[in-house]
Amino acid sequence: MLEIGSLVDGKYKILNKIGQGGMSVVYLAMNEKANKQWAIKEVRKDGRQNYEVVRQGLIAETDILKRLNHPNLPSIIDVIDDGESFLIVMDYIEGKPLSSALKEVGAQPQEYVVEWAKQLCDVLGYLHSRKPPIIYRDMKPSNVMLKPDGNVTLIDFGTAREFKSDRVEDTTCLGTQGYAAPEQFGGRGQTDARTDIYCLGATMYHLVTGHNPAKPPYEMYPIRQWNPNLSSGLEQIILKCTKKNPEDRYQNCAELMYALDHYNELDYEYRRKQKTKFGIFVASACLTLALGGTSLYAHARENNIRSTTYDSYLEKAQQTVDNATYEDYIKRAVELDPSRADGFVALLDHYLEDQVFEESESNYITRLVNENDGQMKADEINFAGFAYDMGYAYWYKYGKLENGEASYDSLVTQATSWFRQVELVKEENGKTNTEEYDNAQIYTNIGDYYGKLGSKENEMGDSGASYQDYWYDLVELKNREALKPKTQLYVYKNIITNIYKDSVNFKTAGVDGKEIEKMLDEIEQYMSTKVTKDSSNDNLVDYINKNLEKARTAYLTAYGSTSTVGTGEGE
Repeated sequence: MLEIGSLVDGKYKILNKIGQGGMSVVYLAMNEKANKQWAIKEVRKDGRQNYEVVRQGLIAETDILKRLNHPNLPSIIDVIDDGESFLIVMDYIEGKPLSSALKEVGAQPQEYVVEWAKQLCDVLGYLHSRKPPIIYRDMKPSNVMLKPDGNVTLIDFGTAREFKSDRVEDTTCLGTQGYAAPEQFGGRGQTDARTDIYCLGATMYHLVTGHNPAKPPYEMYPIRQWNPNLSSGLEQIILKCTKKNPEDRYQNCAELMYALDHYNELDYEYRRKQKTKFGIFVASACLTLALGGTSLYAHARENNIRSTTYDSYLEKAQQTVDNATYEDYIKRAVELDPSRADGFVALLDHYLEDQVFEESESNYITRLVNENDGQMKADEINFAGFAYDMGYAYWYKYGKLENGEASYDSLVTQATSWFRQVELVKEENGKTNTEEYDNAQIYTNIGDYYGKLGSKENEMGDSGASYQDYWYDLVELKNREALKPKTQLYVYKNIITNIYKDSVNFKTAGVDGKEIEKMLDEIEQYMSTKVTKDSSNDNLVDYINKNLEKARTAYLTAYGSTSTVGTGEGE
């Protein structure tokens, strides 16, 4: 065992022992350099024959936790194998396990239990949404920490596993008898999300009744047999969670969350008060339902559950101030119902808050779109808005081109494909924002020029592209974006780049040099009078100021030095 006051790995000072299980001891430690407390779980070898099995389980646990980010889960900080023991350094969760609350005062108020269950349901839903899904398998009061603020944290991932879609049943039987679902004991199928729902139901049973299902006879009775004052709705929920056949339980955490949110509405008294007498009509309606309406009802209920859970994810995202948590809630909403575009819009807005559309962000959202393209387009208005924003992101905000992340031409091509989607929604359905549609046309035109101008067909005069049209569209785009200060900088950057590259082509095509001269003056005046540097536009401002004179020089070289503007050398 670790000694109190000893130093682990040269930085973690052991303060005291805070917990002990069958295979491990947990200590409170302090990183004095960082002035922060951590929990250290120690598993000693001590000649234990199954130590290697335990060690592999701990490695699996740490591997799982390192990949997770949820407010109701601890984070793994460090893993140390000192030869005599295996040490896991993780977040110190202030509080006590719910098992201690049960020992101290017995059954917990059902309102508390429902709130804790909703938090645990949320974290289980998060685990099940991973790719591949993570099945926790050991939900019980001793693995749930109650913090001083009343919220809970799920700990101890020693029995968790990743769901294997090609496996008939688990290879290892793990879990705590009384809380574990029947399929956890082998020969009864593979554990999945419904296994965790069973364990959560058993945990709720213990908390609300005070009777431990892990003690003989290992049976759970309707909770109102222990306390008639408990909610009949909550009783129904727990009974359904703990059905022996997984098919008879809630099929996912979204269904269970919806039930917990409305458990009072399941109460017999509530339902009695809501009944309305319809006489013969009721009998007729019931007969219709029996003959064929059941499937429609089930489908509608499923859609209602999905919609409610989707909205709750978006709402929770808006309530958090943590970027990682916000992103996770949005991702969960998108993956739950990819037919709704508002989740994609929210995710993209989140990515673009820093004014940069990173390559990793682009890859993730593009994969989601490709996987769910057909469904998403059904939400026409929101899809058109999303497509416009995606085009915008590629056009102006993608990565850091100076580091070679992507070529500008390739980004314009991607942007153009998204702007064209906006046009298609309008053309096919007549539904889209008029301003977005008009702007998308301009962007598409300019994008098409990139593919045509300079091509072999253009050199032969067969491309249908003109540098004169190209210039006029650049000016039109500038005029359309003039009311957006941040975008204005990007537009000016684009224009400067094109003047620098294509002044000769503009002159050959018949573009009036005074127009280019006027544009350069406008940009120079804007930069000197209306722009102040801040952290969000430093690079952009530097680029424009650095290349403005280069653009002037290119213009004067192409059009001659007779211009009254600028001092650059001409021919």
